[in-house]
Amino acid sequence: MKEVKKAALLTAGGLAPCLSSAIGGLIERYSKDHPGIEIICYTSGYKGLLLGDSIEVTSDIRANAAILYKHGGSPIGNSRVKLTNVKDCEKRGLIKEGENPLDVAAAQLVKDGVDVLHTIGGDDTNTTAADLAAHLAENDYELIVVGLPKTIDNDVFPIKQSLGAWTAAEEGANYFANVVAEHNANPRMLIIHEVMGRNCGWLTAETARVYHNKLEELDFLPQLGLSKERKDVHAIFVPEMAVELQAEAVRLSTVMDEVDNVNIFISEGAGLESIVKEMEAAGQEVPRDAFGHVKLDAVNPGQWFGKQFAKLLGAEKVLIQKSGYYARAAASNEADLKLIIACCDKAVECALAGIGGVIGEDEDQNDELRACEFPRIAGGKPFDIDVPWFGELLADIGQSKGEKVSVAH
Repeated sequence: MKEVKKAALLTAGGLAPCLSSAIGGLIERYSKDHPGIEIICYTSGYKGLLLGDSIEVTSDIRANAAILYKHGGSPIGNSRVKLTNVKDCEKRGLIKEGENPLDVAAAQLVKDGVDVLHTIGGDDTNTTAADLAAHLAENDYELIVVGLPKTIDNDVFPIKQSLGAWTAAEEGANYFANVVAEHNANPRMLIIHEVMGRNCGWLTAETARVYHNKLEELDFLPQLGLSKERKDVHAIFVPEMAVELQAEAVRLSTVMDEVDNVNIFISEGAGLESIVKEMEAAGQEVPRDAFGHVKLDAVNPGQWFGKQFAKLLGAEKVLIQKSGYYARAAASNEADLKLIIACCDKAVECALAGIGGVIGEDEDQNDELRACEFPRIAGGKPFDIDVPWFGELLADIGQSKGEKVSVAH
């Protein structure tokens, strides 16, 4: 491994409550222990890398890097770009016709003299980084790629806890704490809280758990209609658990009759297969992104569930609310910040040792914090609905676990 003289950072994919903090953590660690190493940040993820757009991390930025811990989002910008999707890169004007995005990215890294590339993103970001690292190795360019696992879905193999997920759950619970007051705005109100999570229900389950537990801290006045029962979670639907619409409708109809409202937490990927089949059967085009994923905002699972249950429960009004953009743009909470700093420290350590991979607690290595090898990184890790806390949560709200289903990844 050659001496590290210059490191580059980029963030990519959707936002998560860790991006700003991770940038700050990496800059602080390099500045404190290795101040002689230059740092640049490519703007707007892989788009900036392809176009050669970057920001030099100056001494002033280094001195004030801790400010980033107090903010959400990514100050250097994100984008969704897959370096192996040539047509998409051409269409967006990121490369010229006939060019290979991997070649363009590699040439830019060589031009900029980058020795270490830190990618902060989810499975798509880091598998793209793996493609880039492999391409560079094939062309005898020594570049170490060290990724950090950003995704509020918490669904990256083999990483135990992805950065930003704890904060997103807490913020989603805070969001619903206000939304739920709408239950008394209309008789027989159905509130659908749609939580991000394409293939993994962890965030939905954890958001529901945090919210459910917060209710225990409140006082109520049921004699006047202010009750815990009306504000509580009444159902949770995640991709890993079959949704028995008719059976749940019977149970939830009783809830509706007794408390005059029903609150449902669903993952945006719950029931997705059924929704896509329904759209295709109707001859509708299913919109997909550059990675081939169904565009969930366009498909709108929350609306689909709302439509189904409104009829089954005899709801007079349906309110569908999505906490995702609120939750994912928050600044890191204390628990996440502690994990982020630990991962940043390990990322710099691995970079200087010439060890590439994605930093995280490796579930296959007794949860050791290490650089998990790129070929082992994959998205779509399912939420284990058999974990005790989830079973206890479902029991608390009167819902049976139902049939376990596998989720493709």
